[in-house]
Amino acid sequence: MELNADIHPHRRFNPLLGEYVLVSPHRAKRPWLGQVEDPQKHDTPGYDPKCYLCPGNPRTSGHRNPDFASVFAFPNDFAAVLPPPLPVLPSAPHPLLQIEPVVGACDVVVFHPRHDLTLARLGDVEIMNVIEGWCRIYIERGHQPDIQHVQIFENKGSIMGSSNPHPHCQVWSTSAVPTIVAKEFESLSRYSLSDQSASSLDAPKGPGGRPCLLCDYAHLEASDSSASRVVVKNNDWIAVVPWWAIWPYEILCWFPVPTRLPWADIWNTEKLSLASIISQITIRYDNLFSCSFPYSMGIHQRPTPQKKDLKEELDDHDVAHLHFHFEPPLLRSATVKKFLVGYELMAEPQRDLTPEQAATRLAGCSNVHFMDAAVATGD
Repeated sequence: MELNADIHPHRRFNPLLGEYVLVSPHRAKRPWLGQVEDPQKHDTPGYDPKCYLCPGNPRTSGHRNPDFASVFAFPNDFAAVLPPPLPVLPSAPHPLLQIEPVVGACDVVVFHPRHDLTLARLGDVEIMNVIEGWCRIYIERGHQPDIQHVQIFENKGSIMGSSNPHPHCQVWSTSAVPTIVAKEFESLSRYSLSDQSASSLDAPKGPGGRPCLLCDYAHLEASDSSASRVVVKNNDWIAVVPWWAIWPYEILCWFPVPTRLPWADIWNTEKLSLASIISQITIRYDNLFSCSFPYSMGIHQRPTPQKKDLKEELDDHDVAHLHFHFEPPLLRSATVKKFLVGYELMAEPQRDLTPEQAATRLAGCSNVHFMDAAVATGD
């Protein structure tokens, strides 16, 4: 009997993290009597006088927000890390009890003055303003002497732990490269040093003509005649439910051509096309279950911008390839989510819905937001 990935349990390898995920498609029909989230409301106001992120409102720190008209960024009032200098490191009492001081900064980026407009409800130009805000902080923090890594991420929705419904994201800049990012760099570097014959012949090459993991993967997905995992793509970017996805409707979005420049240096036309594909991803998410679809989104790229005087030289992070991870929890509906528990915590991640099935559902969603469609039809 030949394995049929649509019905037979199997494991898939994630080359970015060097880990496996167990896929159990036959479990998709199991009955659910577990936790059900409260239905979402669609009556979020455009301004909330009690919101700490709305224009002109006071924050708990005592600062008052300006009457901003576009993107607004400020240092987090409750930062996870503190600024330099590094504290003195005491001697470890035992080799098993290692400790490492961390310094840095945390910033908040508010997407828009409107309290009710998520990325899915913003226009491409407004999303491009957000992208420009990400770039500014990445450059500013990344050039500070103690910063070794800048992580941009968004937690959308209370189900993802967001403490404020006003659409925003965070930027954590730290004196150490975090674990997951470090694992990706290790995998990208190992692949770049692999046998050239293992690389797709027609795919773009990385620096020095070496194989590029994400270039090869983009070429593989884009050249697949069935496009079974592609959700949306344009002239510059591709978004897929990756072969190794853990979350039901996880998306990997990236720029298929390798570049050693940080994304702050990509052309404005490419930033606008990035804004467009972010819009298309988030609209499809919302349309899937007719709700404001929760997710965690993170951007992986060079840990910090390359110094201008060294741009022609290779370095340890030369293998970095700009990409976005969207990891949403919803599984069956707007009120039933996936839990990473039990086997996932003690053994390895597991999913029921196959990535191909998830991509087909997302790709089939309209590119017009369901709330805008309802207005247009008078519903």
